[in-house]
This record gives sequence, structure tokens and C-alpha cells, in this order.
Amino acid sequence: MSGRRRIVLVQPFRLPEDSEFLTWNVRGEKQELLMNYENLGLGKYLEDVDWDFHPGPLAPYGDWPVENRKEFALVAAARLAIVEELAKSGDYDGIMLLGGGEPGALESREIGREHGVPVTSCATAQFHVAAMVGSKFSVIDLAESHAMYYRNLVRQAGMEQRFASMRLIPYPLGRPGYDDQRNSLPVQKERALAGEKTEAVEAAVDAAESAILEDGAEVITFGCSGTFWLQPFVRAGLKERGWDIPVLEGYSSAFVQLKLLMELGLSASALQFPPDRPDRSRSRIL
Repeated sequence: MSGRRRIVLVQPFRLPEDSEFLTWNVRGEKQELLMNYENLGLGKYLEDVDWDFHPGPLAPYGDWPVENRKEFALVAAARLAIVEELAKSGDYDGIMLLGGGEPGALESREIGREHGVPVTSCATAQFHVAAMVGSKFSVIDLAESHAMYYRNLVRQAGMEQRFASMRLIPYPLGRPGYDDQRNSLPVQKERALAGEKTEAVEAAVDAAESAILEDGAEVITFGCSGTFWLQPFVRAGLKERGWDIPVLEGYSSAFVQLKLLMELGLSASALQFPPDRPDRSRSRIL
């Protein structure tokens, strides 16, 4: 076995292969399975580690992408068993949770701490990187149900003072009840990557500029991982309009954070995630 660190990337869920809402690869090499591998240039973050890809649990609520709180809760519970199995295996030095809404992230960090394995996730990693390079950040997201769930992640991470706003674009992921699947965000993505000018890209650049001018944002981040592909387009669009600010996405932030934790030999504090019977216990928690 090589001396390189070994990590595993875990999808939040997988959809049945016959789902009409499936818009990403479910067969092929791991580079093909990792969403936006080429578009975001993710290879450069993975070239110095050995990595595996886990497709995650079959979505327990239906055959469409996760969006609301109920769906996130069901997905989180289903993914935890996978995280525990991987952390206990001893095969990995780190675990990265894919998915912008990071279902089960806190619980996964608790599992990772128990086994000495750091666990990172996309929202929290973006928040921390954004706080390093600017005073306030805004989030570009899509459906309001997803955005309200994601807004709680900001509070949970203690980033209220660094949060400027959430700006939504009217291009949701495909799911039941959304009649115009032809204009969904995955369709817009396909057109944009083919070199076409698309309404979703323009909407995202407009939203980011509004966040700068009206909300005080100094850094732009993204919510749902279905929006991460927009990162290079928004960065270029803002640059064309004269705004030279950091534009982040969750995958690269979580990769770099995981490498940092592995390098430092850290997983998580046993005071944030106490074992069932700690050697010492506090009598007061503020």
C-alpha cells in the first residue's frame, strides 16, 4: 500500500437508474461519477491522495433530488450507516461528504471523531474559507425550501456575523410538480457547458452582483451542489463587470479542509462530540 493518504468521497444519495430526474453519471470511472470533475478542475485537489467514490444510499423518499427538510432528514439517516462503516474500516485517513446541504454532517463528524477520522462537508467548508478571505459572504441557491434548510446551516456553524444574504435563482432541479423540466438547472448546465449563453448563468451573475451591491457580500458561495457548476461562470461574469472577489464552491473547499485536518492530525473535539462515558465531564456548558 502506498504512503499516500487515502480518502473516500460519499454521495448524499443515489437515484434509481430509471429515474426521469437522474441527470448525472451512475456508471463509469470514479472521475465520471464525481459531479463537475472536469468543469471545476477537481483533479488538481485529488492528485496527491488515493481516493474512492461511494455512491451513497438509495434515496429513501423517492426518485428525485433532495430539496426539503424531510428529504434531508431521511437522507442523513441513511448515509450515517455508510459513514460509520467506512470510518470503522481503517481503510481511510479522511472522509468527505458530497452534497451542498451536507445531510448528516454533524453526526458524521461525531462518528469520525470516535474512530479518529476527520470528516468534512461542503457548506461548512465554504463558510470557513469565505471567512478567511472576506468579512461577509452570500450564498447563491435555488428552491426556497432548500434555501431555508441551508439558512439553518449558517446558524448551526456560528457564521451569522459573516453571513450577508442568500440569493435565489429561479432554476430548480427536476422533481415532481415542476412542469417545465426542459428549463431546469441541469438542462441549463448542459447548454452552458456546450458553450451556449444561458439564462441561468446570467441570473446567477446578476444575483451575485446584487449581493455585492445591496447586501455587502465580499465573497460568493453556493448552496446546493447542483449549483456548483456555476462557479467558474459567475467568477468570470463578475470579473467582466469589474468585480474581482472570491467565488467559492463546496467541493474544492471541503477537499482542502480535509487535507488540512489530516496534515494536522485532527478529527474533532471530544468536547463538541463527547463519547458516551467521557473520562471527565463539564458541569456547565454555555
